[in-house]
Amino acid sequence: MNILVTGANGQLGSEIKQLANFYKEANFVFKDLPELDICNYAELKNFVIENKVNTIINCAAYTAVDKAEVEKDIAQKVNYKGVQNLVDALKTVNGKLVHISTDYVFNGENFVPYKESDTVSPIGIYGETKRKGELAVLNSDIDGVVIRTSWLYSSYGNNFVKTMLKLGDEREELGVIFDQIGSPTYAKDLAQICITIILKSKNNTLSSNGNLYHYSNEGVASWYDFAKEIMILGDNDCKVKPIETKDYPTPAKRPHYSILNKSKIKIDFDIEIPFWKDSLKECIIKLKNK
Repeated sequence: MNILVTGANGQLGSEIKQLANFYKEANFVFKDLPELDICNYAELKNFVIENKVNTIINCAAYTAVDKAEVEKDIAQKVNYKGVQNLVDALKTVNGKLVHISTDYVFNGENFVPYKESDTVSPIGIYGETKRKGELAVLNSDIDGVVIRTSWLYSSYGNNFVKTMLKLGDEREELGVIFDQIGSPTYAKDLAQICITIILKSKNNTLSSNGNLYHYSNEGVASWYDFAKEIMILGDNDCKVKPIETKDYPTPAKRPHYSILNKSKIKIDFDIEIPFWKDSLKECIIKLKNK
């Protein structure tokens, strides 16, 4: 099994890289820009064929939510056209694809956790382009799985956890939004499920029960709750104050409620999902030891 991981230098790609050492039954190849550009179809197709790639985990994405409002073409190119290129390249080798999507495909007006079957309605360019990427996979005839996730963080790259720890060292007080609700997701836990899905499939299809899944850590939090826990686990005395979304305007709207129902992925792959505070503790310990 030759597994290509695209966007390999990002949070999720870096976590997969760490876990790959424990799975000798698969040969992992990690690529990111400028070595491999998923938006260049000829380059991508040649790489897949020449390296006998039969599975791809796509971690490449344009994730700058606010900048996407003015850089729509770039977001569209990476989040949609790049994914379509992956699908087309895998068709030539009858390969498999695990593609990562987002809770931002929903408008956040729900009051119960979103199921895979719920109607999507993105409220920004980022969510719109990610939805187009989903459809490139879901409407194709390749063996592909889409995993929606939320509030991703890691000891790698730039993310909310590292930003809060940095600001907590620099300031005595921080205002953090309390009226947006979701579930933080440790990229290491998501990386594990990506590998699990692939290795459990082996000679079979990736999923026998549809090809769309939701995955985040267990539990619910506001950004304020999340920040408070980061300060506690980081032994930081910075005071965190709750503020409303209207007090912190951004170019792109965020969904106020983006909790994902994870029943389907737990049943299909017989997994237990860690509680968000437990995973956060593990990540912060890792950051302290770096």
